[in-house]
Amino acid sequence: MAFQKSPDGGWGWVIVLVSFFTQFLCYGSPLAVGVLYIEWLDLFGEGKGKTALVGSLASGVGLLASLGCGLLYTATVTVTCQYFDSRRGLALGLISTGSSVGLFIYAALQRVLIEFYGLDGCLLIVGALALNILACGSLMRPLQVSNCTLPEKTAPENVPDRYCMYNEKEKNLEENIKILDKSYSHEEKCKSALASGDCGQENPLHKIPTTMMHAKEPEPYKKKVAKQTYFCKQLAKRKWQLYKNYCDETVSLFKNKVFSALFIAILLFDIGGFPPSLLMEDVARSSNVKEEEFVMPLISIIGIMTAVGKLLLGILADFKWINTLYLYVVTLIVTGLALCAIPFAKSYVTLAILSGILGFLTGNWSIFPYVTTKTVGIDRLGHAYGILMFFAGLGNSLGPPIVGWFYDWTQTYDTAFYFSGACVLLGGFTLLLAALPCWDTCDRKPPKQTPTTFLYKVASNV
Repeated sequence: MAFQKSPDGGWGWVIVLVSFFTQFLCYGSPLAVGVLYIEWLDLFGEGKGKTALVGSLASGVGLLASLGCGLLYTATVTVTCQYFDSRRGLALGLISTGSSVGLFIYAALQRVLIEFYGLDGCLLIVGALALNILACGSLMRPLQVSNCTLPEKTAPENVPDRYCMYNEKEKNLEENIKILDKSYSHEEKCKSALASGDCGQENPLHKIPTTMMHAKEPEPYKKKVAKQTYFCKQLAKRKWQLYKNYCDETVSLFKNKVFSALFIAILLFDIGGFPPSLLMEDVARSSNVKEEEFVMPLISIIGIMTAVGKLLLGILADFKWINTLYLYVVTLIVTGLALCAIPFAKSYVTLAILSGILGFLTGNWSIFPYVTTKTVGIDRLGHAYGILMFFAGLGNSLGPPIVGWFYDWTQTYDTAFYFSGACVLLGGFTLLLAALPCWDTCDRKPPKQTPTTFLYKVASNV
């Protein structure tokens, strides 16, 4: 399937605008859940691990809202990649800043809403604001396939033979009708045998009620039964073949070593990199930072710097001399080092600096679709990105509870953030090793050498 040439503008800028507001409304509140996390700790009085599980599900997998967010994010990214090619990094940077701006605004907004309307009222108002996503979705138009109209649904009776699962010849409609005719003639013979008492007990017609044996279906009914049987068989085989093709394509994706490493890296990055946005406020409270020292909430700093990082990293991705995959690896490695430095931060200033660094590096989400496209191609982006986002959501769900349980176990965040940093570093170095150019030279088969022929001149005896 080949799409039209990317217009790099036109309606694509409308797609960028509505995608920005979609991510703003969809991810602003879940990413600012750290504000609610403090309220949940005081309200329920549970451990940090169990309470963090609630916040992680809001941005991960397992809830109806997170399922919708996952579908919306994948849709905005894939449609934007279709509309932009040479300026794809800029477009992805612009739409991904929507979630970061949303994080900054929702962090302050939720504090005000909780103060005036309580926790329940705050959640109701946030949910009502999210309904505006419907207006954004009405403007989304996927890029059409080149020189083709939208494919029409094929009737199952007109399914080509290539969709058939088996190699043997299928029984056609006429053969099915003949089989039914033979069964009806056999039924007539058994009826006469029953009248004379010659039909044995093993005959299956003994199990048929007498009312059914006396009623003979008309000819059109037999044809209808045969036609429906043929219809259902072909439909089932076609659906099975499509499912099999999807599984084969998934296997082929994982045969790509860079894609497999990307899958590992995004899973470990979300396990280790997501907890700061949820727990940084509690980290400051655990470090005995006084509230009057807070010039700005740490989560708001993360939101601002994430927006800056997404925009700048997206612009860098458009430069031809920059390898986007290596740029993404650098952000992972530096993020891992910054996470390992959090236990040494004991003041608001150092925590604010680390929050800014982590926020800026988390902006690598703007180049992640770019890296995925370069790895698998635009045709398979939707399939590949859906798989990667599932494991990213899984990492979001696992990271904060693990960090919270480490705190419940050790009564300090030090071990937890060492673990988080190690996860991100492991993912970064795994992706770096898979992307090394030496693997390409190893995979290339050496050219076949043609045997060298030697010509000898025989000396004459004359």
